[in-house]
Amino acid sequence: MTDVMQGVRVLEVAEHMFVPAASAILSDWGADVIKVEHHLRGDAMRGLGSTGVLDLTKGVHVLNEHANRGKRSIGLDLSSEEGVAVLYQLAKTCDVFLSNKLPAVLEKLRIDVEDIRRHNPDIIYVRGTASGPKGPDGNRGGYDMTSFWCRSGCAQSVSPPGMGYVLPQPGPGFGDSIGGMTIAGGIAAALFKRERTGEPSVVDVSLLAAGVWSIGPAIALSGQSGQPWALGAGGSTGSSNPLTGLYQTADERFISLVMLQGFKYWPDFCRHIGRDDLIEDARFSSHAQLAANAGEAAQIIREEIARETLAEWTQRFSTLAGQWAPVQNTVEVADDVQVRANGYITGCTTKEGADFELVSTPVQFDGQPASTARAPEFNEHCDEILAEAGIDTERMLALKVAGVVA
Repeated sequence: MTDVMQGVRVLEVAEHMFVPAASAILSDWGADVIKVEHHLRGDAMRGLGSTGVLDLTKGVHVLNEHANRGKRSIGLDLSSEEGVAVLYQLAKTCDVFLSNKLPAVLEKLRIDVEDIRRHNPDIIYVRGTASGPKGPDGNRGGYDMTSFWCRSGCAQSVSPPGMGYVLPQPGPGFGDSIGGMTIAGGIAAALFKRERTGEPSVVDVSLLAAGVWSIGPAIALSGQSGQPWALGAGGSTGSSNPLTGLYQTADERFISLVMLQGFKYWPDFCRHIGRDDLIEDARFSSHAQLAANAGEAAQIIREEIARETLAEWTQRFSTLAGQWAPVQNTVEVADDVQVRANGYITGCTTKEGADFELVSTPVQFDGQPASTARAPEFNEHCDEILAEAGIDTERMLALKVAGVVA
């Protein structure tokens, strides 16, 4: 765990993954994150039994761990007067308040901006929404599949025409994780502004905004052309550069080539595929000739790459000067030597002693990967959190008896 956010205290009233992922990042950066959960069931993420593909009821619930690493948990009944009063006491001690509750729910629970700032005028207030707080859908909920992936244009843009269906997100929490990182960056900027000016900010990030930003260059190009962005056949954009594109290997895997200066890398590439004869071939002897005969060059590359396996090409291309990558699956990524060398995956241990791994926060400070801690058990830190807020033992017992805290 790094210390760049040491001394920063965060109060989270959020569920699922989008906003919780943001405070998980802050926790990895050293912030003290207090997670306020429903007093009976906890975060809804805890009850998620399946991804639709994998059973989450056995072993470590890694989706919950991903979004709630390093936090402290308290179960609190925010539908009660006393529960909200406790939340206000906690807010007095915090630098940041963040939530993904709908605007109408924030107002109903009396934890909107004005409510929280009545008790802490200097707090940074953060809202994570599906589609933004304004407009006709400002009070409508959503998930990353709907708002980040589909509504933003991402899904349609990566789905080849004529396929008959739209590709889903690459994995669970894909847009949530990107959106969470966006929120974390916004919070860091707001903390910097407050330190410099003394003024707290209201920070808004939506899944729709994060998705639109992610595909922003394609949207800008569509604005110029008037045509929707669409992939060509085979995932290629129809480039006149044969050293950009996806090529299938002998074992039906793929290599991605992205050598934008194609002619510069052509001789070295030819040597690596064992076709030195192509270097002096008149069809490919200049930048203009290579572009003019890109189709023929691509066909030759396609035939050559199809002769060997992905593992063989990965070994052979280890000295290739141009830009390329193997198209890997998630198991292979976890074993990637570059991923391991840079600490992009970190180890954790549950309260019961079970070891597991998570992807590390992608930002590193001072050359060191951020380590992380496990997610809390439900209500694990109730007593210590209440004590830090100045609530004595007698009142704690009364709150528990009344069912205000878990």
